[in-house]
Amino acid sequence: MKILIVEDEPKAGDYLVKGLHESGYVADLARNGVDGLALALEHDYDLIVLDVMLPQMDGWTVLSRLRERKETPVLFLTARDDVLDRVKGLELGADDYLVKPFAFAELLARVKTLLRRGPVREAEVIRVADLEIDVLRRRVTRQNQRIDLTAKEFALLHLLAKRQGEVLSRTQIASMVWDMNFDSDTNVVDVAIRRLRAKVDDPFGVKLVQTVRGMGYLLEARA
Repeated sequence: MKILIVEDEPKAGDYLVKGLHESGYVADLARNGVDGLALALEHDYDLIVLDVMLPQMDGWTVLSRLRERKETPVLFLTARDDVLDRVKGLELGADDYLVKPFAFAELLARVKTLLRRGPVREAEVIRVADLEIDVLRRRVTRQNQRIDLTAKEFALLHLLAKRQGEVLSRTQIASMVWDMNFDSDTNVVDVAIRRLRAKVDDPFGVKLVQTVRGMGYLLEARA
């Protein structure tokens, strides 16, 4: 198995190469985003371990350009345990993420898991009835009409679409979209749902954002 590591911190990069070699893998190392992307496109790696904060080209850009041509599994390394960063990485096509600092044993376990399952990624375009969500370009259309959403509205719609047909509670939605827990009386989610409906449902005949009384919300087309 051949792995590419894209990591600019010298000690961390050398440590990962040494550890993977000792674990029986072939590992190449790139110390900036430009070189990392070039190697990733030139060679057929089984996995790429990709840092986010890189010189010359950040990890987000590397992954975005890689996904235009290849589906090599990518394990993102991020210095911040930030939900939005993780969501962004997964939306761009990362297969997993690991927060720094990390134990090598955990990284090795994630590497083995990704290599076993291969490139499993969510769809780049999600469709629910006549609603189309282009995840990579962050574009939403319905009946070929462009719908402009704020970042949070897009995150909310994307979450509902990924879990279409599944009822999500207000607490689940708040945790995954706003990275927050809140008292059950707080109406942050309800207000956001109303605003989302005004854009994706109100102008159209078929309603997609459904309320399940006492439970939460889901996205589906009902007869």
